[in-house]
Amino acid sequence: MLAGASGFAQNKPVQSATSAAPAARWPVESLKVEGNHTYAVEQILTVAGLKVGQVAGKPEFEAARKRLVDSGAFETVGYKFTPGSAKGYAAVFQVQEVQQAYPAEFEDLHVSEQELRGVLREKDPLFASGKLPATQPALERYKNWVQEFVAAKGQPEKIAVGVAPISTGEFAVVFRPARNLPAVALVTFRGNHVVPSIVLHDAIAGAGIGAEYTEDRFREILNSAIRPIYEARGRMRVRFTELTTEPTKDVQGLHVFVTIDEGRSYTMGKVSIEGPAPMEASELLPNIEVKTGDVANFDKVNQGLEAMRKAVRRAGYLDAKVTADRVVDDGHESVDAVIHVEAGPQFTMGKLTVAGLDLEGEAEILRIWTMKMGKPFNPEYPDYFIGVIRQQNIFEHLGKTTADVKINDKTHTGDVKLTFVPDKPAAKPEGGRGPGRE
Repeated sequence: MLAGASGFAQNKPVQSATSAAPAARWPVESLKVEGNHTYAVEQILTVAGLKVGQVAGKPEFEAARKRLVDSGAFETVGYKFTPGSAKGYAAVFQVQEVQQAYPAEFEDLHVSEQELRGVLREKDPLFASGKLPATQPALERYKNWVQEFVAAKGQPEKIAVGVAPISTGEFAVVFRPARNLPAVALVTFRGNHVVPSIVLHDAIAGAGIGAEYTEDRFREILNSAIRPIYEARGRMRVRFTELTTEPTKDVQGLHVFVTIDEGRSYTMGKVSIEGPAPMEASELLPNIEVKTGDVANFDKVNQGLEAMRKAVRRAGYLDAKVTADRVVDDGHESVDAVIHVEAGPQFTMGKLTVAGLDLEGEAEILRIWTMKMGKPFNPEYPDYFIGVIRQQNIFEHLGKTTADVKINDKTHTGDVKLTFVPDKPAAKPEGGRGPGRE
């Protein structure tokens, strides 16, 4: 299991309270939290254990701070007081969350994951955030809770926990039995007719061969490596109905047998944009080169989404995200693509600077540069402009020319600096003779 290049994150020395707590005990009129991002205020206050209306003083707030520190979810915890509207405190907890936090995954435990997650939420309100801090105290505590749960379900084996990559390429906190897992040495597919076995073997080789085997983990690999091959052929309901294993004879490892139900071929239904978009649908949808009635090929759909994203970026929306939901109609064996465009802020052209030319040359560049200040910023235009300069041979003896772009995320502008460098003349041979000199 991979614990990250630098190991588990550790809590830094905890800061003291940012203002001294009153010696007396007074009612708590209000409780707030500052500095939280991952965890909700209600979750943090539940762990702290203090409530509005409670009579408290420094001992109670120090105990609450310690509970938050011991959770392993915070780098630092402090608190401060201000006078309330009546005779009491307006208290604020100031927290800095651990940055190394990941979703929880459970592998090969043979228990109800839904029930296990419910138990963990009861034991730790912070678990409801969906991310676990990768600190040694937190992981050890969760490991013990998971081990208690699986033991109560008749699975009395030790549990290992660590940060590891999952099939999506991201990292997760993974709980699994603490035993050496066999590696996948060979994969055989059964029941495939639409896709040749050699295609499936090539697809599974990189992700599956050599991977530690659990059924859950290998199904994730199949979903990421094999399912897209079928979906590109319209097989939207492909299923991996059975996985069986046996030891390989020639090398150490497992031979995995995968039985596939390829399902029926689905056709493309309606492709539409749902919600606001910065450009007309008639400008964006032609980027997706699939038509109603075609075989549902989501490779082409995804290529079209990327083309749409580039089109939106060219309109100045540099942070644009374009995604698609699949709406499968099993009755008609068709699938719709519902597209969502998150445009983000529009960036505009800022300052254009020209270096390396005389006044006449600079004036000519400023004249023919069409992306004027205040207009939508097209990130492709600077390189395109340089290509046009070269193609039309506007300047003689033009050497290396660069376009440096600086994006300002606060003002949502893009500045461009064009640097023109003259081409160096070829050196003359010694003695004034040509290359045939002896």
